[in-house]
Amino acid sequence: MVERMGAEGFITELCNGFRLLMDGERGVITFESLKKNSVALGLDDLRDDEIVCMLSEGDLDGDGALNQVEFCTLMFRLSPGLMDNNGSRQWVEEYGVI
Repeated sequence: MVERMGAEGFITELCNGFRLLMDGERGVITFESLKKNSVALGLDDLRDDEIVCMLSEGDLDGDGALNQVEFCTLMFRLSPGLMDNNGSRQWVEEYGVI
């Protein structure tokens, strides 16, 4: 996927996804912002416990929210197909995403 979009395009898409889901005032993805904004992704049937689980999965610093680095790291962890060859893995390691 990174090769198809290019590194810059791929990061832009991840950042767009983060901004779509984040709380505009706090600059992080919170329970409330994920619940509210997931409807835009067609995920309006998510239960509260599923949202909590999603946040917990990516919350590396334990603050109960996802910052942009945590979000990008989670997206890479949950999408192993992104690492379709050594070039993608090298790029990600170079930029410190995982």
